[in-house]
Amino acid sequence: QLQLEESGGGVVQPGGSLRLSCTTSGFTFAYVDIAWFRQAPGKEREGVSCISEKGDQEFYAPSVQGRFKVSRDNTKKQAYLQMSSLKPEDTAVYHCAQLPFGTTCHLRGTGYASWGQGTQVTVSS
Repeated sequence: QLQLEESGGGVVQPGGSLRLSCTTSGFTFAYVDIAWFRQAPGKEREGVSCISEKGDQEFYAPSVQGRFKVSRDNTKKQAYLQMSSLKPEDTAVYHCAQLPFGTTCHLRGTGYASWGQGTQVTVSS
């Protein structure tokens, strides 16, 4: 059974940092690209970042470029999203997602094989 579970969200002040984790099971983690997307109330889903199966390619939305860092540990079957210099507009539910086998990274925010329930990130003073 495919399973992805996010953790690490919370409330942080503008300019602060958070590190999200994605714990997975039920699929061969090392063979798929992993994406992060977010969804805020009343807004469309936004692809935030993506990392290739080997971790040698990283992709970021312009809105987070230079502030977020994606990484993965294939031995632990986990992915991470380090978020820095957070802004109020980063407030959203953040999800990690498995791309289908053979699908390379993209930031469309759709077309995933599976994804987790998400973790809430709130940036507010």
